[in-house]
Amino acid sequence: MPRFSKRAGREVLDGHPRLPEWITKERVKLGDLHAMKTDLRASDLHTVCEEARCPNRTHCFTQGTATFLLMGEVCTRACGFCSIQSGKPRSLNPAEPQDTAERVAALGLRFAVLTSVNRDDLPDGGAAHFAETVLAIKRRNPGVGVEVLVPDFLGDLDAVARVVAAGPAVFNHNTETVPSLYPEVRPAGRFERSLAVLRHAKALGTSLYGSAFRTKSGLMLGLGETEAELMTVFEALSGVGVDILTLGQYLRPTRHQLPVKRYVHPNEFAELERKAKALGFQTVYAGPLVRSSFNAHEVAERGGPGGAEHT
Repeated sequence: MPRFSKRAGREVLDGHPRLPEWITKERVKLGDLHAMKTDLRASDLHTVCEEARCPNRTHCFTQGTATFLLMGEVCTRACGFCSIQSGKPRSLNPAEPQDTAERVAALGLRFAVLTSVNRDDLPDGGAAHFAETVLAIKRRNPGVGVEVLVPDFLGDLDAVARVVAAGPAVFNHNTETVPSLYPEVRPAGRFERSLAVLRHAKALGTSLYGSAFRTKSGLMLGLGETEAELMTVFEALSGVGVDILTLGQYLRPTRHQLPVKRYVHPNEFAELERKAKALGFQTVYAGPLVRSSFNAHEVAERGGPGGAEHT
């Protein structure tokens, strides 16, 4: 039977804190979005919204936004927080860029987010595939904004440049957590390498598109980080020109992933948001259920490369 105890005034299940009220009361119901779910699942395309059971998928779908998972469902890395299968991926599907563009049109999306598994098996880490998909969406869906959430491409800055040259409205690469936790959370990642990716994307994107081009990064909280460590990361991200910062609660996908060390109270998120904004970020989204593509559609409304013009 499950073991319940009281620890620091909080109910604990099997040694781990139970989901607090501010998480459980926001659990989504997707019955009213059955048509979109059916359409997504009928195709050979995958969305992170569904694959990861994102707590914000109702919000994003109703705002005309979805996040597509490119290049298969098998990742070449094995991060401690992620439930995606690790192993040897299949060859790329050359039809996927155009198929994704057609799905964006069929769903009537106004903003599409593209992400992928890590493909360290490919010479460019999948950068060309990202670029081709961005361009296909823009050709098929004029005015639709596109955000890319990319891996670190093993630090290949030519790969970064190829994605930026395709003209996404937002270039996103998540640092995920603080450097001290990388060995268990993101063992194949390197914090300085991620900073280099974001720095290069910002410099090149600004030279090509001006201030309309935005970079973005995000972190999960509740894995054992300290506030001092978070502030050091915020300063580093601000220092490489990151425009948009997302902060959300880590929620364990299955029992096979890292446990949650702590549930961060909404008031703490609000205070971290205030402190991050003071460092110069244009936009900060902070809250228990904030995820990397939270409110991504707002970028399209404000204008950007390939996005709708702001009026």
